[in-house]
Amino acid sequence: MSGLAMNNGGEFYSDGFFESEEEELLGQADAWKSTFAFVESLAVKCVVLLGIPDMIAREGPRATLSLNEIVAMLPTESPDATCLLRIMRFLVAKGVFRATVVKGAEAGACETRYGLTPTSKWLVKERELSMVPMVLMQSDERTMAPWHRFNECVLDGGVAFERANGADIWSYASANPDFNHLFNNAMACNARIVMKALLSKYRGFDGLTSLVDIGGGTGTAIAEIVRAYPSIRGINYDLPHVVATAHHLPGVEHMGGDMFETVPPADAIFMKWIMHDWGDEDCIKILKSCRKAIPETGKLIIVDVVALDSNRRGGDNSNGGQKGKPVLDPNLVLVFDLVMVAHCSGGKERTEEEWKKILVEGGFGRYKIITIPDFQSVIEAFPS
Repeated sequence: MSGLAMNNGGEFYSDGFFESEEEELLGQADAWKSTFAFVESLAVKCVVLLGIPDMIAREGPRATLSLNEIVAMLPTESPDATCLLRIMRFLVAKGVFRATVVKGAEAGACETRYGLTPTSKWLVKERELSMVPMVLMQSDERTMAPWHRFNECVLDGGVAFERANGADIWSYASANPDFNHLFNNAMACNARIVMKALLSKYRGFDGLTSLVDIGGGTGTAIAEIVRAYPSIRGINYDLPHVVATAHHLPGVEHMGGDMFETVPPADAIFMKWIMHDWGDEDCIKILKSCRKAIPETGKLIIVDVVALDSNRRGGDNSNGGQKGKPVLDPNLVLVFDLVMVAHCSGGKERTEEEWKKILVEGGFGRYKIITIPDFQSVIEAFPS
């Protein structure tokens, strides 16, 4: 029924679709936020390309710079500093930067000074642990284009990345060196971040004499492992066009190949953020290749997301798994899952039960999940 409805003594027109004026207005505000959700990521890309987090960081982690000081450090004279002012104002509101108002040089004048927050400290590209390569890869036009094809995938099937770019992501990277460089840099940046967390807590590399890193990119992860465990002979195993761009790394042998066909033999196999790229059938093929490559006493070390089961939070776990690992933002796993829809064929984030299913079918009947200070976990799996 439509007509006038009462709200706190006032009147507003309602057709009965919304329960109240407040619900209607809040819903509209959220719809606007969803409409312009892309604004934050592209504003972040802008300040990263301009190098603003680095400008501030060079002065110190708690330093601040005024807008005029930032503009003076730009590579060219800016014709429109007010554009940057509005971008910075927005990113302060989003918590990417902090702003402090101080007295200016002239009497009665004030100026705003900008500093880093925990978020923008990850956007300093001059630091070893930086998310800048990932920001640049995920905001590239070629990696964003597949998101515009989701409706086509729902209606007609297919892979979003392939629909948008004419080839799957691996073939596209092979044929386009600039994208291959962008992708490899992003994967290397993630490897540095995750490996710091992994090596601080996980002790499962003790006693190994050889280790194969499947899908190891340019060798960032295996190099960190070998540096921490010099007795290990490391093999970085990836597609030929990937390892072709890898530099020499002490204690690491680069080897090109296809993990679906064969895997180099070793005491153990390491896979970081690889399995989520593939559907269950492909994962089982990879696992069977891994099983053939290790001895009965060997093991598989997977570093990947273990999503919380929406139907079972916490509770008993008889196979040594995790009991409700704290997650910084539970929705982050859902975001990663959609990234797999955008970029991969059949890839997805898995719950423990889903991991158990593919591990058993792939020849690994025993496993345990070990938490590390990262959104990913270690899945240590052993031959059946």
